Amino acid sequence: MATIWVVAELDGDAPSTTTLELLTAVREVADPLAVVAFGAGADAMAAAAGAHGASTVFAVGDDALTGAPRAQATAIAALAATHAPELIVFPASYEGRDVAGRLQALTGSTLMGNVTGIVAADRARTEILGGTFVVDVALEGPAPRIVLMKPRSIEAEASGGGPAEVQRVTPEMPDGLRDAAVVARHEEARTGPSLDTAPVVITGGRGLGGPEAFAMLDELASAIGEAAVGATRAAVDAGWVPYAYQIGQTGKTVTPEVYVAAGVSGALQHIVGMKKSKRIVAINKDPEAPLMKLADLGVIGDVATVVPALTEEIRRRAGS
Repeated sequence: MATIWVVAELDGDAPSTTTLELLTAVREVADPLAVVAFGAGADAMAAAAGAHGASTVFAVGDDALTGAPRAQATAIAALAATHAPELIVFPASYEGRDVAGRLQALTGSTLMGNVTGIVAADRARTEILGGTFVVDVALEGPAPRIVLMKPRSIEAEASGGGPAEVQRVTPEMPDGLRDAAVVARHEEARTGPSLDTAPVVITGGRGLGGPEAFAMLDELASAIGEAAVGATRAAVDAGWVPYAYQIGQTGKTVTPEVYVAAGVSGALQHIVGMKKSKRIVAINKDPEAPLMKLADLGVIGDVATVVPALTEEIRRRAGS
């Protein structure tokens, strides 16, 4: 067993679902397991962190460090120098990647991305070749080793533990690190659930033909309710929708109850991000599209005809 830390992301005053997934993935090989959290809500996560296996929360309540990756990396490096964790686990989010990379530069440690499981403090699991092979990778070099774990690699489950002990930390910052500060945040408006939590995900691919067709998917999502719209990398690279929509190896990983793929051929890089969906529905004119072989239900037809008809039928049944 080893000393392992999870760097938390907060959703308000609570740890994010991804943070709880990381704690679930790590606790069987960690003793002790601690959480590092930044921001005013760090103190409030003791109960949830403890319930998922953590014994300690290092709460850095300095709001000036929230959203400041260079300062956060410096604070974690100072904590690690004092407490000597063997492994530090980050979520593979935009901020997680930023802070982890800076921490690696400060410590000279090994940094591994695309991790799907923790085998030991010096060994992590990942998927290669589009998810067709699962391999365990030895983590060498000085401690603390650093990994970035993909969301939705494991389901968050409470272990029944009591609240974690909160240790409030006020790290000393070198001159200049506090000169950069977050002065404003902009969150893109969203009318439905996020891709991370939606029970139904509707994804558009190159087969939609253009950005205007995504309005058709929005209509279907609205008719279903509690549905989110995503996209393949091809659609994102074409500029049809923002990167936040992207599902796949270089985008989000989703595990909805139902996954509807409209005009998606099913490249391996995309399948990695959605293959754990409970039910997969593929709509495509090409019966030989790779995703058709993975789908629970394949609909051969033009998405411009099938999707509006599906939307109309769902609304008819909802109104009856």
